[in-house]
Amino acid sequence: MISHKKPEPAKLVCPVLAAEESRFERVEMVMQEEYGPIDLISATWNFDFTDYYEEEMGTGLKRRIYSFRNPIDPARLADIKVFTNMQEKNISQYFGNKNGRAVNLDPGYVCQSKLVLASTKDYSHRVYLHSGIFAEITLQWKGHGFMPLETTYPDYRSKEYREFFAMVRSIIVKTDGD
Repeated sequence: MISHKKPEPAKLVCPVLAAEESRFERVEMVMQEEYGPIDLISATWNFDFTDYYEEEMGTGLKRRIYSFRNPIDPARLADIKVFTNMQEKNISQYFGNKNGRAVNLDPGYVCQSKLVLASTKDYSHRVYLHSGIFAEITLQWKGHGFMPLETTYPDYRSKEYREFFAMVRSIIVKTDGD
């Protein structure tokens, strides 16, 4: 007989795109109110991998990634994405952006074997969760580091992003006793 196992612990992460520091600060406040303290914050990197977001969000976009201290159940990912989508609208209204987004929030989780991100877009490499939300394995842990897949976006392929997610993973490994 097959027994069902609980999923391994996961660390909530939230990569954020924004053009101004005040917008990152607002995201930090809103996300900590909902998910508890942040335990790791990446450097702030220029987001120059694509111009996809410029029409809606403007130029000079920056990326910062947050990791949250409290572990999550990976089954909550779709609910978290629904929450962050709502917060994108709220934060845009807060900053007076009527026709675009002030921030882009891409929640996901890191566990020992992978980085999974949530998306509202369906592609062949994504799995439907619920409420219009899909999950994508973005990076896989192999040997001593995170490795991109064929479908991994260029920014997540970068050494800086992969090293940050490895630091997040190291918290799980220490906590889990691996």
